Amino acid sequence: MLQTKTDTRRVTDTDAPPVIEVRGIRKTFGSFVALDGINMSVPRASVGLLGANGAGKTTLIRTLLGLIAPDSGTATVVGYDTQHEGTKVREYVGYMPEAEGLPSNTTAADFVGHMAEMSGIPPRAARQRAADVLYQVGLAEERYRLIKGFSTGMRQRVKLAQAIVHDPKLVFLDEPTAGLDPRGREEMLELIERIYRQLGIAVVVSTHILEDVERVCDYVVILDQGRLIAAQSLGDLGDIGGEVIVHIEGDQEAFRRALEAQGITVREADLEMGFEELIVEVENESTYDLIRDIAVAQGALLRSLRGRSRSLEDIYLGNIGATREEVGARE
Repeated sequence: MLQTKTDTRRVTDTDAPPVIEVRGIRKTFGSFVALDGINMSVPRASVGLLGANGAGKTTLIRTLLGLIAPDSGTATVVGYDTQHEGTKVREYVGYMPEAEGLPSNTTAADFVGHMAEMSGIPPRAARQRAADVLYQVGLAEERYRLIKGFSTGMRQRVKLAQAIVHDPKLVFLDEPTAGLDPRGREEMLELIERIYRQLGIAVVVSTHILEDVERVCDYVVILDQGRLIAAQSLGDLGDIGGEVIVHIEGDQEAFRRALEAQGITVREADLEMGFEELIVEVENESTYDLIRDIAVAQGALLRSLRGRSRSLEDIYLGNIGATREEVGARE
């Protein structure tokens, strides 16, 4: 069986060197800009690579694997230069592609064993590694069956097994929950958690599903139209600021204008409670004092304040919206 390397704490290893460092990576295909000057340093963690289809996620992964060369810029993965040490990168990095590509007339054990040998593991040890890793992904009973008889979920597990059979330092998982039913998706997410928490392999999960990132990742990288929108720890979401829902009795429009005059972002809330409320962006603790002081100065009755923490969806949509507006203004 695979050796457990770490405990199960949900943390980002900030003491270890970054697993990925990117400096000015740009990649075009004709007139299409797939990656537009990406700069980032990604810690050893369970990382969500988030973006809509066409955002540049797969192109970035292939560039980091040394499979395609960027037009400009440099990158290192697990300490190796992707352009000049691509073989070393692939020796220490695993890859689960989104595309199928599995040999249908081969057993799972033979295929994963072959991939282990391709990674340099001797034949006998490769067969044992294949058996161990197929057990880890829940295919111990089915490992001698032909892959053509496997369900979508089982095929995804085979792809995952071949990605980690050589015990990599980092594994890229491209849309690992694609095509899975709710139960299969949950089981795949549990496997991904286990890879990092228990086996100690850093993970990059490329997906467009925010819930999957929130479920298994500690760090997020957001791409949109080839641009880097954000790269941050999910544990820092609370530090970015949240929102408070304010219910007052008084001149709500005057209250809103007074807050906006102080540089505070305010918008109307949906009528969830049957009365009008305002959503106020909280920059720091002084925002609460400002809400109180304005209410007192205007003689408004402050009925309630309800905190609302920012979610990954807020960060995703907010950053993408702001970036697109900025790009539009420049153009």
